[in-house]
Amino acid sequence: MKDFNFKIPQTVEFGIGSLKKLQAILEENNSKNVFLISDRGLEKIGVVKKVLDILDNAGVTVSSYLDVVSNPTVDNVNECTKSYKDSEANVIIALGGGSPIDIAKAVGVLATYGGKITQYEGAHIVPGPITPIIAIPTTAGTGSEVTASAVISDEERNYKFSIFSYNNIPKYAILDPELIMTLPEFIAAPTGLDALIHAIEAYLSTAATPFSDAMAEKAMELIGANLRQFVANRSNEDAACAMMLGSNFAGIAFAWARLGNVHAMSHPVSAFFHVPHGTANSIILPTIMEYNALADNGRYEKIYNYIKTSKDKTENFVPEILISEIKKLNKDLKIPASLGEVGVTKDKIEVMAQDAMKSGNVLVNPRKTSLQDMINLFEKAI
Repeated sequence: MKDFNFKIPQTVEFGIGSLKKLQAILEENNSKNVFLISDRGLEKIGVVKKVLDILDNAGVTVSSYLDVVSNPTVDNVNECTKSYKDSEANVIIALGGGSPIDIAKAVGVLATYGGKITQYEGAHIVPGPITPIIAIPTTAGTGSEVTASAVISDEERNYKFSIFSYNNIPKYAILDPELIMTLPEFIAAPTGLDALIHAIEAYLSTAATPFSDAMAEKAMELIGANLRQFVANRSNEDAACAMMLGSNFAGIAFAWARLGNVHAMSHPVSAFFHVPHGTANSIILPTIMEYNALADNGRYEKIYNYIKTSKDKTENFVPEILISEIKKLNKDLKIPASLGEVGVTKDKIEVMAQDAMKSGNVLVNPRKTSLQDMINLFEKAI
């Protein structure tokens, strides 16, 4: 067994109604001036007000930035950083899916160390601890509340880049399943699949360890048994709890094992064609599972047993059985069958393939991948 290390450098609060623990966290840290980062969608449905009411009761000064967009941009980061500095707050509360939490991480870096956010592109460039972040996820998908990455779109380059540093991990995470029980189906399905893909790619990664495997396996168990039920009825409390916790465990898994070709490919798809991250990943997954099947060492069958709908014992398992089950899952959750169906065109294949090859995730994909392989994979997915 190869050497590895891990740490869980934060406090995670989980449970129905755990949002109310925000006040105690602020009091514990003597936080009197906070900065809230979220988006207009959550403001519209009243989730932002829930948090503002708690902050009002806590008697703290609050400033906010609510203009975070899907696939957040460098401009988004710069605007939010300016607002944060003007507020003179010393704690960031990130409320939302991956986008507000990623913005919060980027703001935490710039507010602490200055410069341009593109200077921190890559791995382990952030020099030290950043502004404390309290992450409150409102989707069961990204796991960003426990991961080391912030993913930002550079519109000048049509490129999504990652800032990977364990300094980025929020100090606190509050996992309240009530916050995902009002999600619309069109968000619950791709974000839930995204969480499952995090677990699958971490599990298949060549950088996987017994620690990441434990997190990934439990994530697949929770998500596999509850994803369909949750999408069918988001008010199903047990399914919501399982999805919220499964997403969190999947995030921990890939924080330490990285991901693979699915995520390497989805980032340029989102950068060039603005396809939502979870949707892009879900569409690409069957193509990559087919490609990686040659490298399977028995883990495909384990994944299948977590996500299959049949209770019967599977005889003479082959990887194609898992791939068929994934395609069926996508179809059940109304995920388009190809990238072409969401507007991705072949004229960008070569540049997207080049961008995908820059991802560190390609290096830990279970099957080696050349630039020509990547071009072929995009052609197949489109």
